[in-house]
This record gives sequence, structure tokens and C-alpha cells, in this order.
Amino acid sequence: MDRHITGSMSVADVVSRYPQTRQFLEESGIDYCCGGRQPLKNACENAGRSYNEIKAQLEQLIELPRPETYGMPQWLQASAGELVDHIVATHHSFMKEQLPRLTSLLDKVYKAHHARHGETIRQLQWLYERLRMDIEMHLAKEEQVLFPMIKEMEAFANGQAPMPEMHCGTVQNPIRQMESEHDTAGGVLAEMRTITSGYLLPDDACETFKALYDGLKAMEDDLHQHIHLENNILFGKAVELESRVCQRSDRS
Repeated sequence: MDRHITGSMSVADVVSRYPQTRQFLEESGIDYCCGGRQPLKNACENAGRSYNEIKAQLEQLIELPRPETYGMPQWLQASAGELVDHIVATHHSFMKEQLPRLTSLLDKVYKAHHARHGETIRQLQWLYERLRMDIEMHLAKEEQVLFPMIKEMEAFANGQAPMPEMHCGTVQNPIRQMESEHDTAGGVLAEMRTITSGYLLPDDACETFKALYDGLKAMEDDLHQHIHLENNILFGKAVELESRVCQRSDRS
């Protein structure tokens, strides 16, 4: 595999081909999920980072990956069904577990710190509640509509099941809806990071305050991974599957 990084490569391509670079890009504030299709050089400029420095770090990670990155799954080579199962088991499960926990932490932090930090926490609560409701509906639509459609198409394309009923017309219709919702979630995450100054804890923060900010950062990281896997890998596989389904149904 060519390991040379260029400024014209999309950020999504970099992360998809070399998963060990994802965490570095996350920590560098470079958008690899919702804005993953932009060229790496443009993404660096938008994040206020030096392209040459980022490129050098990426190439170092690719040539000398850290031990914890060994054995990372190459989702480009996985089937669509395998990737769907991973997203549900890993990212959907994480959200279903963490969303109510973070709601409780926000309530506790507001009660303890509203005198000095009430305005910031109220804004954070409002944004988080909006995000939580959006995510819960989003996960349900993926699990009940899009993901079953993808699995049914894959089974038919592999000769393992009858022709699926495409209730939504082309698979690109629910994909467009999911991508739009991803963009909305990404915008809310950015607002939350802005009003907290990058989740910078105040001097009087208690352990619950720290747990809240740590949890929100973990949620942001997980959602970025989730969106990357769908926007930049799964959805392309789904469109390709639909093409195979059409070709196979034309021959039958």
C-alpha cells in the first residue's frame, strides 16, 4: 500500500486507510467525519494547523504505529454487514449507556455550581438535551430502517436471501437523511466545545464537574468515530451494494 500522504488526499481517505491516525487528528481538531471529504491541506488550514507539521506526524504514525494501534480493524475491507454490527455493538451501545448518565451529571453540576457557572451550564444543558433527543431518534432510524435495508441488500447480492423490498426507494434517500443529521450533531458538538472553552474546567470544579466534562469529551470522540465510519465507509458500501442488487435483479 502506498504510504505517501499528500495534501490533496481527503481526510476521510487518510483515516480510512490508516486508522492509527484517527486519534491524532481528533486531538489536533481536524475534522475527519462530517467534513472528512475535504482535502487534508484544506482541513489543516481550517483548523489553524500547519499542513507540513500535520503531514509529518501522520507519516510517522503510518510508518511507526504505536503498539496500541496494532490489530486495528481495516473497515475498508470488511463487509457492510460486519461494519453495521460493529457500529451497533460499539457506538450505539455506548450512546445508549452514556446519554442518561450525562443528563444526570449535568443536573448534579448545575445544582452544585449554578451560583458561579449557571449561565454556562444552562447553555450546555440546552444544547445537550437537543443533541440527546436527536441522537436517540437517529439511532432508532438507523436500527429500524437503514441498517436492515443494507443487510437485506447484502444478503440478496450474495445469493443468500430474496430480493429486498426497498420501502424508501433508493438507499441514498435514508443515507442523505443520516448525513444531514450527522452534520447537525457535529454543529451542536462544536457549540458545546466553544461555550466550555474546549471543556476547560473552572478552578472550583468538583469531581462531578470533571466527570461531566470527561464524559462529554468521550461522547464527542465516540460520535466522531461513529460518523466517520458511516459517512466515509459504510454509506459508500451501501451504494455499491444497491448497484449489485440492481444488476442481479436485472439478470433474474
